[in-house]
Amino acid sequence: MTTEPQHPSEGTNRIRPSIAVARAARILTDAGVEAARTEAELLAAYVLDVPRGRLALADGFDGDQLATFDALVARRAGREPLQHLTGSAAFRRLELAVGPGVFVPRPETELLAGWGIAQGRGREAPLVVDLCSGSGAIALAVAQELPQARVVAVERSAAALRWLRRNAADRAAAGDRPIEVVEADVTAPDLLGDLVGRVDVLLCNPPYVPADTLVAPEVAGYDPAEAVFGGTDGLAVIRPVVARAGALLRAGGVVGIEHDDTHGADVPALLVADGRFTDVAEHRDLTGRPRFATASRRADGRRREP
Repeated sequence: MTTEPQHPSEGTNRIRPSIAVARAARILTDAGVEAARTEAELLAAYVLDVPRGRLALADGFDGDQLATFDALVARRAGREPLQHLTGSAAFRRLELAVGPGVFVPRPETELLAGWGIAQGRGREAPLVVDLCSGSGAIALAVAQELPQARVVAVERSAAALRWLRRNAADRAAAGDRPIEVVEADVTAPDLLGDLVGRVDVLLCNPPYVPADTLVAPEVAGYDPAEAVFGGTDGLAVIRPVVARAGALLRAGGVVGIEHDDTHGADVPALLVADGRFTDVAEHRDLTGRPRFATASRRADGRRREP
């Protein structure tokens, strides 16, 4: 029985990416990593500093590169998030710096950002607020795709704010419209007091997982708990966000709130019960699961009587 060489011998050629990736994919599969082949290719592309689509054309791993790749694969097999290993996360058209202390943005949140961007396109110089901004994914996507918008990102975590400010500075240096970063608790009853009645689009991806929910090792071990869990029922942050959205939005302004897939009825019900919103709607993600709820501030600016 023969085995594939794991390291190039002296005088031999580099190890082909296909060989290293195949071995890594088996290791990640055995560790329970979903999309193991894709993640192995992404790690290989990261180490070789080539686009994933050009791996087959790469020269291959030298000894040092292969050692680095093997070390990263071992860490990923230990369920350290891929984005922590590469230091970045893709979100719509952006690559954002992420790492310990900040929630890694998920692909499903791109749907909420896209909805908000579409709402802003119909408005002249819209004011957009992103609550629970984390890495700044939603706020920075809006600023890039809606350059006419004023974007305000709100975050309370000191650790997350470091990543948010870093990403905001990087995107401004790249030519995107700068965003405004505000350190604040989104549950505060006086949040953004100077913007009351002025906001056109309010977006929020809050902590919303019910406290007793079992989560993936990548989440349990690396995402900040305060960015994941939203109290016993997962609605502890969403309730005050709904209340504050009613105050911050101008008449005809819109709100979009991401939520747990068990909240498909609960969050729309909170918006209806508030009395200041119309056109309450639930939106599903690409897997068909309830993912975010939206509503419009009543055109007359008043609260509907119960």
